[in-house]
Amino acid sequence: MQQRITLSHIAEQAGVSTATVSRVLNGKDNVAEATRRQVLVALDLLGYERPESLHQASRGLVGLIVPELSNPVFPLFAQEIEQLLAPTGHTPLLCTQSPGGTSEDEYIQMLVDRGVAGIIFVSGRHADTSADVTRYQRLRERGIPLVTINGNAPTIKTPGFATDDRAAARIAVEHLVSLGHRRIGLAMGPLRMVPAQRKRSGYEDVMTAALPEEPLRVVETLYTYEGGINAAHQLLAQECTGIVCGSDIIALGVIQGAHALDKSVPQDVSVIGYDDTPLIPMVNPPLTTVRQPVVTICQAAVTTLMTAMGGQEVSDTEMLFAPDLIVRGSTAVCPPA
Repeated sequence: MQQRITLSHIAEQAGVSTATVSRVLNGKDNVAEATRRQVLVALDLLGYERPESLHQASRGLVGLIVPELSNPVFPLFAQEIEQLLAPTGHTPLLCTQSPGGTSEDEYIQMLVDRGVAGIIFVSGRHADTSADVTRYQRLRERGIPLVTINGNAPTIKTPGFATDDRAAARIAVEHLVSLGHRRIGLAMGPLRMVPAQRKRSGYEDVMTAALPEEPLRVVETLYTYEGGINAAHQLLAQECTGIVCGSDIIALGVIQGAHALDKSVPQDVSVIGYDDTPLIPMVNPPLTTVRQPVVTICQAAVTTLMTAMGGQEVSDTEMLFAPDLIVRGSTAVCPPA
């Protein structure tokens, strides 16, 4: 039998007073939005249904188009964006792509047919330098605001928000150099994608400056576990002692590939990922990785979209956000030759 809900239970969970909980549950206006959200979160965590009086009428649909959800970073972006949209009264409509499934263009048409108020694209064709970008221009001509996350091709003219991938690769390679590594490889996604191009540029920056006598060791692979295993075999055949990866998923595959070749991480080879999704600290060894500032990127993207949806002008520039190197157990001093 479910325990009867009390104001004190909710107040304790939310970290607010019972009077504040009462004002929220009674739909009073004299409560800060952040506080109201705390109370709603407490209700959800305690497993209680929200009173019907708290159900908001939708102010319109916002499309959220993301790639497949098997890479944990994309659910992370989706969850953060949905949480940011909730207080605005807009209803997010999540559109997930997968190989052989609904295409980005098909999702765009579906959203337009439903009278969508705006669209957020995460790692879509906007980041593909080989793609036809007129799809985005057509949306602009229809008056539908849009923003992009994770890299704009040079021909894209729309607000964009991304981690500084070039800086991300630089700090990863610099970390390996500081540990004495010289034979450093890069395992990344398809080079037609803007994030991969930027990561390669950052890798080349440091290698050229710090280790000019060393050849560049770059493997272009898929953003998958299997792609990481394949990259490990190629890079370890080139005697790499350090490998920088384009995603945490690739890095996990690289670690498995190293183990299959009787190489220990980090004793024989150091591995660095990219993203820092929630479960990454729990792998063995805990993965050294470059953290994307997902929350900050999403806040900027949603704020800009809301501004554009409100009829105000926004800049068609791309904002880059600084990454952080998170050092854990998968990197160590280079083993002796």
